[in-house]
Formats: sequence, C-alpha cells, structure tokens
Amino acid sequence: MKIAIDAMGGDNAPKAHVHAAQKAIQAFPDLEITLIGNEQEIRKHLQEEKQITILHTTEKIEDTDQPTKAVRRKKDASMVLAVKEVKEGRADATISAGNTGALMTAGLLYIGRINGIDRPALSPMLPTLNGKGFLLLDVGANMDAKPEHLLQYAIIGNTYMEMVRNVRKPRVGLLNVGTEAGKGNELTKAAYPLLEQANINFVGNVEARDLLSGVADVVVCDGFAGNLVLKTIEGTAGTLFSLLKKELTSSFVNKLAAGVLKSSFKGVKDQMSYSEYGGAGLYGLKAPVIKAHGSSDETALFHAIRQAREMAEQQVVTIIKNEIAKIDTVKEEKE
Repeated sequence: MKIAIDAMGGDNAPKAHVHAAQKAIQAFPDLEITLIGNEQEIRKHLQEEKQITILHTTEKIEDTDQPTKAVRRKKDASMVLAVKEVKEGRADATISAGNTGALMTAGLLYIGRINGIDRPALSPMLPTLNGKGFLLLDVGANMDAKPEHLLQYAIIGNTYMEMVRNVRKPRVGLLNVGTEAGKGNELTKAAYPLLEQANINFVGNVEARDLLSGVADVVVCDGFAGNLVLKTIEGTAGTLFSLLKKELTSSFVNKLAAGVLKSSFKGVKDQMSYSEYGGAGLYGLKAPVIKAHGSSDETALFHAIRQAREMAEQQVVTIIKNEIAKIDTVKEEKE
C-alpha cells in the first residue's frame, strides 16, 4: 500500500506531516509513504526513514493562489506531484492539507472522474453526540447541484460508510428545512423521489439542527448549503469553547472548578474534534484523494493516512464505480 503526501500543504507543514507518516508506518507495516516537498525541511523532523521516501521540490501552491492557474503553471508544486504519483501508478492514494480548489482541480485534471459521476463531492466526517459521526456530501466542491448529483452523492456516501466506517445499512438523509416529504426548494423536491427509489436506506429529509444528534449516517446536499453547515458547526464549536474558557477562568472559584473538571472538558472537546475522523474525501475521482483540514495536526493527518489506506484497501472507488453503473443501467432500461 503506497500513499503520497503533499508535505508542504497546511499550517503545520512539514513537521506534522512527517510525524504523522512515521506514526502511520509503525501502525501499518504494509504501508509505504512518499513525502513530497522541500527535502531539507522534511529531514529536520524525520527520524525513521524505513518505508518513507522523499520526493524533493521547492515549489508549492499557496492558499492565495487561483486554483486552476496554479495547477497548470506550478507543475512541480508538491500538491501536483503528489497527485501525479497516483496518476502514474506509484501511489494508491494521496493526501494534502493545502488549497482545496487546487486539489480538486489537480484531481480532476490528472486522475479524472469515475464514469457516471458528473461532479465529485468534497465530503468530511463530522462529529455526533454518540461519537460515531456522519458524512456530509457536498461541502463546497460544487456550489450548485442537480437532483441526479445528490443521488450520486448518496450512493458514494452509502458505499464509504459501509466499506470504511463499517456501518451496516447507513441511514441516508436529505438536508432540508423540514422533515416532511415535499418540503424545500426545487432541488430537494426533485431529489427526494430519486433517493426514495434508490437501493439505499433513505430516511427522508433531515434538518440541520438534528445533524449532531446523529439523525443520519450520510447527509446529502448541494455544496452551498453544505459549506454553510460545515462553517456553522466549526464556528459554533469554537465560540462555545472560547466562552467556556473565559467563564471558567473568570474567578478563583471557577478556576478551581475548572481544574476538577479538566479531564471531562477535554473529553467533550475531543468528541467534537474533526481530528479523529481524518480528512474530507474528494469522492467521485478514480482514486482516493483526501483533503485534510488546513490546520491539521499530527493526529488529524495520521487519521487521514488511515482513511486513505482503508479506502484503497477496501477498493471503495471500484465499488462506487460499480454502484453508479447500476444507476445508469436502470436509467437506460427505463428510457
């Protein structure tokens, strides 16, 4: 199993990437990792080179770069070279914590879409109160969507949750403003019957307020709505913990109480953290491509590596391809 990592993407590059890679090869003896980036910077943090190789480049894509132009002009950028490793068969999957738009562009340009997938989806696992999490598709790869796209997202999400997260018959929900059938805009109204007729465990419409309660294992929506949900959850969690910290350090008595409850608060923070879930998959491409959060630390990147390895090992892309082909066959029969 071979994974290529853009070691220069993200806020904590390359230190966190190197440490995560070293942790991963200890956890998974069958794994080989290629770290792509400035060799001199990478070696500052590299203690064990067994099963780890370095592909040197000093060029990188910045967060401020225009995605399409950057991918076409910076052909030796660490992100582009990481994607090319997959395209040319030297890696089974790739990971980057860099520019999201550029990673999507590079994935589409060099790896390509699965036949039958109109638009790949950017899909993170988000936390729930029961600790199991849910997969949200799409959170911004495509701001607009058609009903057929949401059906494809549902098939993709269902396959991922079954094969990688080991969830039997995942509950698939359609993000909407109400739970009743017939609610929503033209997109959700048209998508509802498609999902209802699909070979998935469709549980109907779900509301944003119920997502963290674990109302569904897979939630589908257009990228505009998904990105709003994602940013709202991230912002609310950050604000809540800031308020708690401010209140618990506001007086001597509160500080004493905070000291007693420190482990409990850490448990809550860990449960609501994205770190344990890995990264957001760019699902619908012909190979596993994982977009790690820009602020990913060693733990988050380790789980992104685990996620990429499991996707490749379970042949998730092949299964998605087969499931999408079934939809196209049914469509042709009806016509």
